[in-house]
Amino acid sequence: MNAAARAPLTATTTYRLGLLGALAHARFTERIGSLGLKPKDVALLGLLHSEGPTTQLAVARRLAVAPSLVVTVADRLEALGAVRRLRDQSDRRRQQLVLTDTGQELLTRCTAIARELDEELTAGLDPAARQALDAALATLTTTLGLMN
Repeated sequence: MNAAARAPLTATTTYRLGLLGALAHARFTERIGSLGLKPKDVALLGLLHSEGPTTQLAVARRLAVAPSLVVTVADRLEALGAVRRLRDQSDRRRQQLVLTDTGQELLTRCTAIARELDEELTAGLDPAARQALDAALATLTTTLGLMN
């Protein structure tokens, strides 16, 4: 058996990314909570920002969640004034979700929170290591089809 096969679980990329992901998620969740938001809310706001008005069903497919969850998230965001529902002009049975100015402001604040967390989480890295980490993460998320 080679050395890599004998390495402990804690030495694997999967374990380390999972641990860091859980930490980042918990801290982000706590901080956006002060805005009355949850991570799924931010995901929807980000999707509407990048893709424009989108049907609830398309959102569910894109985020790989149940359509009923999108309805719940959209209800919460609509109550905050962050999204509006509009009838789809090509099919009046469908509704499109549209990001409002309030939604854009919330997304801007969430982005600032995420950047603050980036600084905290990468504080032990020099600029070259931060750049390498950003490049590696961009490659992985694109390769795995998580981002365009």
